[in-house]
Formats: sequence, structure tokens, C-alpha cells
Amino acid sequence: MKTFYVNVRYLIVPVMTVLTIYGLFLGGIYAWTGVFLFGLNIILDTATKNIHLRADFDENGNSFGIKTFQYIVMYLMLPIFIVLQCALAWNLYQFTTSSIVTVESLIGAILSTGLWAGLGIIYGHELSHNKKEGFSVSRAIMALSGASHFTYAHVYQHHLELGHQNDPATAPRGRNVYWHTWLSHFGQSKFSFDLEKQKLERQNKSFFSLDNKWILGYLYSLPSIVLFVWSGGLIGIVALIVIWSISNFLLEALNFMGHYGLIREAGKPVEHKHSWDNDNLFTSWFFIEIGRQGDHHVRGETYFWELDEVGAPNYEIGYFTLFLLTLIPPLFRKYTQKYLDEWDRNQASNAERQIAKDYYENSKHLSNDILIA
Repeated sequence: MKTFYVNVRYLIVPVMTVLTIYGLFLGGIYAWTGVFLFGLNIILDTATKNIHLRADFDENGNSFGIKTFQYIVMYLMLPIFIVLQCALAWNLYQFTTSSIVTVESLIGAILSTGLWAGLGIIYGHELSHNKKEGFSVSRAIMALSGASHFTYAHVYQHHLELGHQNDPATAPRGRNVYWHTWLSHFGQSKFSFDLEKQKLERQNKSFFSLDNKWILGYLYSLPSIVLFVWSGGLIGIVALIVIWSISNFLLEALNFMGHYGLIREAGKPVEHKHSWDNDNLFTSWFFIEIGRQGDHHVRGETYFWELDEVGAPNYEIGYFTLFLLTLIPPLFRKYTQKYLDEWDRNQASNAERQIAKDYYENSKHLSNDILIA
């Protein structure tokens, strides 16, 4: 019974994504199912903020998680997210060719698709750490949101440069989530671009080659573009832009919440203190333990169901609740400042405190106030 419980508790996203797809096919008010579920999750996350569970192991130290089952689920999420886009394309086709789908229904369908396509990144993230077939599946999942560069940048940049100014996924103090989304997205894409450019130069190959994984990654997004142009024309293009904008915003919001303001001295090892943990019950189960950033960044190859409490700094609220705060930067900064102050006093090294002080002093003299808007 324990094995069953440990494994099925991570099926929240697959089940809710299927319900969202069903709502898209039903149409009408049901097209808003994904938006409703997202709101419900905010309530559930807030209600369980004080419930914290450790990873589950038997008396011999063996995890109750079943690797084969969990990987089958993660691989199946790729066709599920493809069907999600197809369901929206069907709505677009009905809207442009008949009066069956209303404007209100279509808006609900687009928002629902964007939200749940964005939540698909938790599987793209987890599979990026599988250096075999999982890496390719990760790229395909991320390509559905036009962000296949993430897989390379996450593993070969973010995990190595975490907490340092060279890591675009780490948001410095004062930055807001909106500006961070642009900087992180394009910064990671540039890293993948440079990585492939240098590789092909060493191999004496042209940059414009099918051996260029940066180009290939964006070509993986072509089926989505063709699907939405075919099903909705100009409206389809707008819908795809909205979906990609929402999904990439959610992706970068997770990066933002997981590392905001924390600092690591260049050349020093990554420690548990260099990431924020979010480990309340609903966040842990919904996001397949992606909130256990402290343990994950020290043991990057560890299966998500084995990640555990390691004493990393913690905001004490789950991702859904914290996400609402990030949408209003002044509230987010006010809430997080006390935790940053505590980190500076009790966990930061002298060098890390000095880096934080220098950054603050430099930011005060910036004429462009975009960092603290």
C-alpha cells in the first residue's frame, strides 16, 4: 500500500492535464477547466503550506518509488501535451470555420492550454537529467513551448553556474519576474547558441548544419507552428504566441522563485544553502519535488522521489502561493527580504555577503530603474 501511495501521489498534473483536454473538447464554459484547476491549486497549495513530508524509504533505506512507472508517466506526458495543443487547434478551427466556438470559449481554451503547457516543464526539467532517451524527450517537451534550448542550458550552465552572475537563470536581488523572464530565456538560448557554435568550429563544420542542436531544437517547434497556422491562420499565430508566452513565463518564474537573491562565490562548490526549498505537501506532489532545489542541485542525478529535506533556506510557502506574490514585485520583495536577511546573517560566507553588498551599491547608481520596477 505504501508503494502505491508514494507513486500515485505524483499523478496530479497528468490527471489535471487530461481533464483540461477533456474540457477543451467539450467547449463552452468547460474550455476554462484549465484556468479553474489552476485557481483550485492555489487554494490547495495555500491550505497545505504547513504540512511537510520527508522522502519515503523502507527500513533498509530503499525508496518506495518505482523508477519504471515514473519514467513511463514522464514519457507519456509528451503525447499528452501534444494532444493538448491539438485540442486547442480543434477549437481554433471550429472558431474560424463556424460559429460553434465563441470568443469567450476560445479565450478560456487558450489560457487553459498556456497554463498547462507551461506546467509541462516540470517533466522537461526532470528528463533533462537523463543522459539517454530522456534527454531527447525533454527537448521535445520543451520544443512545444519554443524553448528546447532549456535542456542544454539547464544541465550545462545553470547547474554549474548556479548563484553566480554568469547564470541567467539566477535572479539577482531587486530584479522582478517579468524582466527576469526575458533575461533568463534569451540568456539560456545564447548559451546553447555559443555551445553549438564552438562545437561546430572544433569539428570544422558550418554553423548552418543539421548537426547544430541549437537550430534543430527550434526546428522541433515547427510542427506546433504549422498546426496553429493551419487551424487558425493569424488567430492561430496569436494563440501560439500567447501559449508560448505563458508557458515560458511559468518556466522562468520557477527559476526565479528557486534562486532569487542567493549568491555563490565563483569557483566554490554548490551547497544546499544556494537554492530555496519549497517542500510543503501540495507543492511537492504537484511539481514532482522540483521544489527541493537544495538537494537537487547537490545531487543532480537523484530521482525526484528520493530528494529530501536538507536544511536549505525556505520561504515557508508553496510555489503557487509564492507565484502570486511574484506577480506584484513590491509585495514579493517585502515578503522575501526577511529571508534574505536571515540568509546573509546565518548562511552566507563573508565573500558572498560582500558580493551582495557590492551589487546593492552598484544597483543604486543605475539610471535605468528596471531592476527594481
